[in-house]
Amino acid sequence: MATLDKFSRLAALKPTRAIPARPAALRTPDEEDHLSRILGAGINSNRFGEHIVVRNWCSTPEFTEPSAVALDLLARHRDDALSRRTRAALSDPAKWLFLDTETTGLAGGTGTYAFLVGLAWWDAGGLQTEQLLMRDFSEEHSVLHALAEHAAERPVLITFNGKTFDWPLLENRFTMTRRIALPRLAAHLDLLHPARSLWKLRLGSVRLVELERHVLDPTKLGWTREDDVPSSLIPQFYFDYLRGGPPSPLAGVVRHNQMDLRGLGALFGKINAMLSESCEHQDTEGIDLFGLSRFLHRRGEPDRAHATCAQAISAGLPAEFRPQAHRELAAHAKRRGDHAGAAALWRELAADPHDGMQACEQLAIYYERRARDHARALEFAQLGLAKVRRSRTSLRDRLVQARLARLEANFLKRVARLQHRTGLDLSAGTQARLPTYGPRI
Repeated sequence: MATLDKFSRLAALKPTRAIPARPAALRTPDEEDHLSRILGAGINSNRFGEHIVVRNWCSTPEFTEPSAVALDLLARHRDDALSRRTRAALSDPAKWLFLDTETTGLAGGTGTYAFLVGLAWWDAGGLQTEQLLMRDFSEEHSVLHALAEHAAERPVLITFNGKTFDWPLLENRFTMTRRIALPRLAAHLDLLHPARSLWKLRLGSVRLVELERHVLDPTKLGWTREDDVPSSLIPQFYFDYLRGGPPSPLAGVVRHNQMDLRGLGALFGKINAMLSESCEHQDTEGIDLFGLSRFLHRRGEPDRAHATCAQAISAGLPAEFRPQAHRELAAHAKRRGDHAGAAALWRELAADPHDGMQACEQLAIYYERRARDHARALEFAQLGLAKVRRSRTSLRDRLVQARLARLEANFLKRVARLQHRTGLDLSAGTQARLPTYGPRI
């Protein structure tokens, strides 16, 4: 019994939460290591050799509590359910690792090296950055080993275009070492895809630099991209250094990478707020709300997508997007079973020279199948047929011509069927009215 009491007291001394590993001590660079001294860096050693490490703690962006709804939307595709392991890892920000690389080429491939691996994680309300730099290609194994250790502690990766470029490149480098196991990730959130959905309509370009300038608040972030190094020049700067050139240009590359890491953290906070159900979007532009509604629809959230699309229209949209928003709102209403509401929206679009054909087709379907008003359905079918024929004479694109030919054939069949049914309605003594001056839009 005394033995049991002894073990119970020992168990009580164990910490209830895991204590994060302290950063490994860094060696001071040698006098002749001018690059490390310019960067204010230290030298990290492991069993594969050495590499440069640049550590900084940044007060901005500040940590924001992640929304469970936002994380679910970012991690899943449509209605796919997240695994319990993935959901548990995502819910713990201590497991997150922001990653951005600088490489010897922008096209990837087996000959491309990630000579600078930028890492960051939330710490003490701010962002701790750690950048792993190779002084030459012989230090790659050392850098990859350090990256593997970080990913083992924090297996939730957050990147910007990392699923397409950064992580596949690193996977390839791990494979080519034949000595360092590829880290197993619990989840990987790529913020490029939601950013493209949310802001591409307004900005066109969704490069991280553009998002910082036009979506994030540079004043609040407390940094600017003045004198920033263009991404296209970064590989050449590194090659120049390897050939004996001055190390000072690499200081700009390291700063560029750090700005990308901080921008990545700030971007997550913005997307997290946009996707949260508690966000009221009072100060959000209509065009961004429209992008949000399309993202929600693709992620299998039809009700939120419908409400957000309606809010976007109310907030005001540029003229070139208003018909598209009305068309998608009508489609949302139809999917929800609100056929009368969808018809009201299609009637607004029926007179539009570009969207009128689809609107007329949908209205003909509605009045034939739902309202059982064959005469009204015939009006819109004939109007749609006239619009198609006018468009076919003015367009020369073969693909568009083929699509319009199919649409014209469908309208012809529908008109013939509705004329027959309207004749039956008249012979039965109903109050059907044949079209004379076009539909009553």
